[in-house]
Amino acid sequence: MRTELEAAVADALRAPSVHNSQPWCWRISDDEVRLYADEQRHLIATDPDRRDLVLSCGAALHHLRVALAARDLAADVHRLPDPEDRTHLATVTVSRAPHGGDPAVAALYPAIAARRSDRRRMSRRPIPADHLQTLVQQAAHHGATLVPVTHPARRQQLLAVIAEAERLLHEQPGYAGELWSWTHRFPGSHDGVPASHVATPTSGTLNLSPLRQFGAAGLAQAPWLPGQGRGDDAAELLVVTTTGDEVIDHITAGEATSAVLLAATALGHATTPLSQALEIDSTRLRVRRDILHVPEHPQLVVRVGWPATGAPALPATPRRDLRSVLLD
Repeated sequence: MRTELEAAVADALRAPSVHNSQPWCWRISDDEVRLYADEQRHLIATDPDRRDLVLSCGAALHHLRVALAARDLAADVHRLPDPEDRTHLATVTVSRAPHGGDPAVAALYPAIAARRSDRRRMSRRPIPADHLQTLVQQAAHHGATLVPVTHPARRQQLLAVIAEAERLLHEQPGYAGELWSWTHRFPGSHDGVPASHVATPTSGTLNLSPLRQFGAAGLAQAPWLPGQGRGDDAAELLVVTTTGDEVIDHITAGEATSAVLLAATALGHATTPLSQALEIDSTRLRVRRDILHVPEHPQLVVRVGWPATGAPALPATPRRDLRSVLLD
């Protein structure tokens, strides 16, 4: 079984993470996988309270569960198993499923290889209501609530808050250098956000952009088509929320985010995780109090839409290999 576990962990390495920092380590035995946060990859200026780090690891944990189900393996997950080791986020005990893996979970497996963080303009074709409901159900199944911000006025508010958070982040000491570090990686580093995955700015749009300002952009936008007109795309902004705001809730948010992203990909949508507004205390409060009007805690914004017509498929972002993330 160990060979299958190694293959499943290799699939989990495709999970999204803040700045593609891949802040995780794994320990594999014959029937168990342990997930650890790699605090050497903690983005201190961007993510001072480790929210993004843990959420990223939660997404990898869900990717692992999907990969195991696809191999007809059952997973018993124990989150935060060691109160004296805050880096040990989960232990997954694995067994051969007598009737096969969970089919609903395993169905998401092909989306692991297909999912990308797409920072380009999306289509003006609206997302069907039943697709949004599917994504809401995915989040609920994993212990979180997904709140679509579809009302035009509230959507505009959310865009303004994201833009304000972007401004505040750039004023924080160390943020600009940290961002530069993760967008100008040395050859062979297999992480970070290369210019080839940052889209050139669009023109003629009416709204503020929710995308993080990564710097150098080498990814072309899809061409405007005759009769298409210019203006904003129809991508929806969805907010992942949890009842609490502790480490266990950040893990839950990561797992739910992974489920939403993979389900959206399976439906044919492009997706972009957006964390800026939740990395600043003041803007996180504004999202919760002034936009969502809910008691739950917002953890991440997910942008979902149809890919723009004529947009070529995105290549995969660089990833570290399995050997570099395994602990003895």
